[in-house]
Amino acid sequence: MNQRTSGPTAPPRRSDATRTAILDAARERFAADGYERATIRAIAKHANIDPSMVMRYYGNKEGLFAAAMAIDLRLPEPGSLNRDEVGRALVTHFLDMWEENEVLTALLRVGATNQAGAERMQGIFADQLLPLARRVCPDPEQAPARAALASSQLLGLALTRYVLRFEPAVALAPEELVAWLAPTVQRYLTAPYPA
Repeated sequence: MNQRTSGPTAPPRRSDATRTAILDAARERFAADGYERATIRAIAKHANIDPSMVMRYYGNKEGLFAAAMAIDLRLPEPGSLNRDEVGRALVTHFLDMWEENEVLTALLRVGATNQAGAERMQGIFADQLLPLARRVCPDPEQAPARAALASSQLLGLALTRYVLRFEPAVALAPEELVAWLAPTVQRYLTAPYPA
């Protein structure tokens, strides 16, 4: 009896490589130039392809931006978190992501200066951070305000450390940042509502 063995996996399609090159170039250009100044032509040149290919895959600059800035924060499942350690877990998680992922920094830069970027960040907040806050805060009706306050700390850190590069913020070791910020994020998410 002949048993059929599966052959080697198919090589990646050329279109996949092209899409990846376009998205990588777009992230770099949006981060360096901002949304307004980044052009399809500059992104295509950076990716070493014809501008028509960018248009073919993404339609326009708005479509390209949305694809390039599609971010899964990979937040821990709320059920896996000790409620008393959620601040530490979130600060550690975000630091790990920022240290390895320029996309978040690019999105912060663009979000601070452009409506499309701000809307993208608002969507990430609503779809990913807010559900976690609803699961851990004592009163789910307070979750939007509490998540916004926690975001103010996390985004403030990102702005000073990764965008503006304030030397004292850059010089702090991740463990020091966690020690400073985790209690504040914890308080915002789980402390009793202030009287």
